[in-house]
Amino acid sequence: MSGQISDNYFDFVDLQALRALAGQCFGRLSPMKLILIRFLIGGFAVSGFALLGDLFKPKSFAGLFGAAPSVALATLALTVASDGRIYASTEANSMMAGAIAFFAYATCVSRILMRGRFKALWVTVSSLPLWAAVAFGLWAVWLR
Repeated sequence: MSGQISDNYFDFVDLQALRALAGQCFGRLSPMKLILIRFLIGGFAVSGFALLGDLFKPKSFAGLFGAAPSVALATLALTVASDGRIYASTEANSMMAGAIAFFAYATCVSRILMRGRFKALWVTVSSLPLWAAVAFGLWAVWLR
């Protein structure tokens, strides 16, 4: 394997050892324990990304860095540990498709709101079909 670039991003993680360690530390992971672990990982990640957002100007970046990346990282970390790499890669691809669809939606909404005198509620609700079209189009082409 030396000199080659791996196609799998999680090759460096020994998942069986990670599951065994998690089993020793936490015992059998009940749904409540998984929620607690997700809460702790998400809390640390939100704090870290909020700190990163405070380093940049404008301060509105703090909200951008604090929300989605931390939740996505916590979810992917738990998914890799509980369901394996293949399922986590499917989750990651779905997250990327959702981010692309949301970017198209947010771009459309912000352009309409900046150029005209429309009510925000009307613009956001009437632009939801755009988000759905992009999301389901990406699903049909890329994820299915």
